[in-house]
Amino acid sequence: MSERPEPSAVPAAEPPRDEHAAGDVRPAAAPKGNSLLAAVRETVLVIGVALALSLLVKTFLVQAFYIPSVSMQHTLEVGDRVVVSKLTPGPFELQRGDVIVFTDPGGWLAPTPPPQDGPVRAALRSALTFVGLLPEDSDNHLIKRLVGLPGDHVVCCDAQGRVSINGRAITEPYVFDGNVPSERPFDITVPAGHVWVMGDHRQMSEDSRYHDDGHGTTGSVPIADVTGRAFVIVWPFSRADSLPRYSSTFRRVPNPGAS
Repeated sequence: MSERPEPSAVPAAEPPRDEHAAGDVRPAAAPKGNSLLAAVRETVLVIGVALALSLLVKTFLVQAFYIPSVSMQHTLEVGDRVVVSKLTPGPFELQRGDVIVFTDPGGWLAPTPPPQDGPVRAALRSALTFVGLLPEDSDNHLIKRLVGLPGDHVVCCDAQGRVSINGRAITEPYVFDGNVPSERPFDITVPAGHVWVMGDHRQMSEDSRYHDDGHGTTGSVPIADVTGRAFVIVWPFSRADSLPRYSSTFRRVPNPGAS
């Protein structure tokens, strides 16, 4: 019986490939105009958020200031930029030895001419300062060291020429070399809600001593006028450093009425 060859298997033809099958769909290229518009929108959004955050930080947390005078030498030099914490006073209490920024209580600063900028530059400067990207020019602010808290009896000078607070004489290492603690004697009590301030360059600082009526009433600065505590120098980089409170200087000072 003869064998018949089996018919060879014919491979089944592959079905036509569906170009729209799942996983094979490719998004159509967006028109170039739409891509550019999306990029612009994203950039504007990022800048807007950054400016809003900067404004919030400046309003509630920290603010930069420019040092225009020699009254705090050598702790601070002309041209220094410092960062001020607005959490003091507030969540954190003011302390003796703090370097504080405050608005002019009235008549401490002479009028200063506005910077000679063109309208565009002036508007840009104002906008960047408003949101906190440029430091305040300090036209209406002062920076001094807090020496007396509310109720403190501050006197200068004792037999050794030192300032005393509540009967305790202090040695002030931050005073400008060659200066005495004060060339002008005073004997005052700091009113409630106020602080007594003095510049570290005592002979070049018109501070509480020069604006007082002899009792502490007019020379003391209202705490409500205090913007905050300067805690670090950020510019120039060669002088970048923290600003210490010199807590050891005031550690032995008794509370008001306890002397």
